[in-house]
Amino acid sequence: MSKETNEKNLNCDFCGKNRNEVDKLIVGNDTSICNECVDLCHDILENDRFTKLKKNLINKDYLNPIKIKEHLDKYVISQDKAKIALSVAVANHFKRINHPPKDLKIEKSNIMIAGPTGNGKTMLARAIAEYLEVPFVIADATTLTEAGYVGDDVESIISRLLHVADYDVEKAQNGIIFIDEIDKIARKSENVSITRDVSGEGVQQALLKLVEGTDCRVAPQGGRKHPSQELINVNTENILFIASGAFVGLDKIIEKRKTPGSIGFGATISEKEKDTLEMLNDIEPHDFVSFGLIPEFTGRFPVFTHVEKLDAADLVHIMTDTKNCIIDQYKYYFTLQDIELEFSKEALVAIADKAVTLETGARGLKSIIEDVLLPHQFHMYDYAKDGVKKLIVDEATIEYNDKIKFVYEEVSNGKTERV
Repeated sequence: MSKETNEKNLNCDFCGKNRNEVDKLIVGNDTSICNECVDLCHDILENDRFTKLKKNLINKDYLNPIKIKEHLDKYVISQDKAKIALSVAVANHFKRINHPPKDLKIEKSNIMIAGPTGNGKTMLARAIAEYLEVPFVIADATTLTEAGYVGDDVESIISRLLHVADYDVEKAQNGIIFIDEIDKIARKSENVSITRDVSGEGVQQALLKLVEGTDCRVAPQGGRKHPSQELINVNTENILFIASGAFVGLDKIIEKRKTPGSIGFGATISEKEKDTLEMLNDIEPHDFVSFGLIPEFTGRFPVFTHVEKLDAADLVHIMTDTKNCIIDQYKYYFTLQDIELEFSKEALVAIADKAVTLETGARGLKSIIEDVLLPHQFHMYDYAKDGVKKLIVDEATIEYNDKIKFVYEEVSNGKTERV
């Protein structure tokens, strides 16, 4: 390379700055670009993407609940009732933002989802955010406390959303916040506590204005660790809040309300109690109050829905038919060593049955499969050297902890065995 070319590459071809004036200069065959120009190009592309997204959200057909549900179907099996409720609520929320009426004020449609763990509550919210391409944050209600106490302030949720939005306030103000384990901040009884409940009722009180819509001044890096930093103003009026929880025992509250007990010789003996999920179909706002949520907090979530308990057939579909399904994930790891991983239909059913028995839902599928495949993932490179071309997991492997079947490259010589 000539001296003239070397001198040319000392300067950025976009802004003209010398390599000594910037942190990094990236040199190509004929051009050079500095890190500052790369950052500027990134910002331009992000702004262009956000502009296109806003156009999509303004497009009424893009907010068709049927299309939103079709997207959810790729990620979550069954749960049609919850999908429809979410699709309609989300569509109405963004129509409210992008097509505001002149003489009418439409309130936010925050959503409350109840149902047992591992049945798709978090995945539904995540898939909604992916469809809309808006900033999305999952917060755990169990870590939240009132301001001034050990734990996370409720404003920290907005700080995290701002971080996900690359500190673009406009993006953050159109994001989605998913608050999981919301049932864990319920107060212990319907009576007002005489002691401070800083991680229960106190958190509900602190969330009221945030969920309804208010100007929130947040520290982008967390106020406690960086107390001197400049605060950023974020308005939460257009942030959609989705809260979820298992609400264990809520079905008993509903049953008690619908079939009040009686005593004495003339008492009526109630029929066999309904299934838990059937009870959730009859849920009313006051049931959440009886559970331990304060009325003001419950009123901020006008849309109630619940997920149903998945059966074995649903879990088999989740393992094989959803986008990014878990079986394909494990197959990919073995494919990197040119080894095929195969699960028989009977094995998939056995895995699903075990998850149903353990009552872990879809969340427990990975732990069951991991328990079976862990030693084989550890020896994966040795298998490849030994000529193993396929591993077959069958029903006996799951049911009786039997050994996986190995298929070697020399199949014609009958070199297949259980090890």
